[in-house]
Amino acid sequence: MVQIISGRKGKGKTKYLLEKANNAVKEASGSIVYLDKSAKHMYELNNKVRLINVSDYPVRSFNGFIGFICGLISQDHDLEEIYLDSFLKLAHLEGKDIAEEVALLEKISQDFGVTFVLSVSADEAELADSVKPYIVISL
Repeated sequence: MVQIISGRKGKGKTKYLLEKANNAVKEASGSIVYLDKSAKHMYELNNKVRLINVSDYPVRSFNGFIGFICGLISQDHDLEEIYLDSFLKLAHLEGKDIAEEVALLEKISQDFGVTFVLSVSADEAELADSVKPYIVISL
């Protein structure tokens, strides 16, 4: 399953994402990973959530990002959820239509049983119609 939290910068998406990840730990039987562009939220996350600063790794394209994601999944068979803060920036998709990329994440989700929760810095109206069913909250 893919879930999208959409909204312009400064609307509270990260706060919502952090809260959602911290609440998920309480019910999860497997691993939870939080991907971010820095480590500044380390102390806001439950210590059972693994924070990965993607900028520490040489991910320079969407294909590289998908390889990174698949590497995480292949190394942790108990991985249940991946939270992606600043998805457009992490995946090198700023200013692009993300319909195909979200569809690919949905396929990966179905194939490996991992839920993706994406923070997307865009208004719901700016997103393609095929992406809108994945929006769980628009701030």
